[in-house]
Amino acid sequence: MNSSALRHFVPWRYPSELETHVIVRSGSTMPLRPIRPDDADKLTEFHRRLSSDSIYRRYFSEHPTLSPDEVHHLTTLDYVDRMAFVIEDGDELIAVGRYDRSPNTSEAEVAFIVRDDFQHSGLGLRLLEVLAEAAWDRGIKTFTAETQVSNGNMLSVFLRSGFPVTTSVGGAEVSARFSIEPLHASLSAGHDRAETT
Repeated sequence: MNSSALRHFVPWRYPSELETHVIVRSGSTMPLRPIRPDDADKLTEFHRRLSSDSIYRRYFSEHPTLSPDEVHHLTTLDYVDRMAFVIEDGDELIAVGRYDRSPNTSEAEVAFIVRDDFQHSGLGLRLLEVLAEAAWDRGIKTFTAETQVSNGNMLSVFLRSGFPVTTSVGGAEVSARFSIEPLHASLSAGHDRAETT
């Protein structure tokens, strides 16, 4: 997507049109929306309730609390090159996913984390789907991610997403890379190619 196609995206404007809901495996419906600066306290509490294992898998280090500067950085986005979504249960955040575009490229690093008591509910996959859709609309074509070999949950989400994920292992870390072309477009393109060969 060229820059002229991105003109209708206004940086720093909260994209309320991206607000939606997710139905978890238990049948409950929960709000899914872009993060806002006023989520600072909720994000701090969300992080505080994560297990040390979940924090380590996300940050590659012991990181029991977020500093005020980190909270500001994570909740104040331009919603174009940097985007984050949250899933809520009542007044609490239970999952957060984000992408950060590499400067002047069509690639972005993606990451997400689900609170321990809500893991294995399909929330990670749903976050990846909405992040990919928003990123594609904003000119991002490829997601990359760095995680640990032991982070089977995140790797499972990538592999179950339907995107063409390639991975490489270096020590205890895994690098993942995949096109986020909408799956229906990929299937249609494949069908068209099949008909012309």
